[in-house]
Amino acid sequence: MGFDVGNRLAKIRKLYGFSQRELAKRAGVTNGIISMIEKNRNSPSIATLKKILDGIPISMADFFTHDLPTGDQVFFSADELTEISSSELISYRQIGGNINDKAMQVMHETLLPGADTGNEMYRHESEESGVVIKGQLELTVGNTTRILGEGDAYYFNSRLPHRFRNPGDAPCEFISACSPPSF
Repeated sequence: MGFDVGNRLAKIRKLYGFSQRELAKRAGVTNGIISMIEKNRNSPSIATLKKILDGIPISMADFFTHDLPTGDQVFFSADELTEISSSELISYRQIGGNINDKAMQVMHETLLPGADTGNEMYRHESEESGVVIKGQLELTVGNTTRILGEGDAYYFNSRLPHRFRNPGDAPCEFISACSPPSF
């Protein structure tokens, strides 16, 4: 069985959110050509296919060789975040369940008053960033400590020793990201 150019073009066009008419306009071809190719009623020349792919834009090599995205979940309701903490004082709610093949880990974190990530400072092969959305967060990176409030942010090399603590009397919530994922 050969490569299904029509089906592949239709999937890629829809993935990029283009109608047949919009892709035809972007590529400088007629809507009928796009329709006929997608229905496998017309086998485009290499020049025509390249012209159409330039309208997306996607290279000819990517069109024929790369796997299409698998339809991974894009949107997550609050109850779909995955809790990855075993502590009663700290909640790490990760966006997306399996991050093994991901380049980034994003979490909604909550530290209850007095919560601390421990006396032993973390280190891992990553970069880390976050924004405090509620409460206070004490962050120590290396030998520097700072208390961050609502709207304050941080970004650091996670290879440096670091720890988090809530010094306030209310829960602290923040959104954090690690790249690559660290746990």
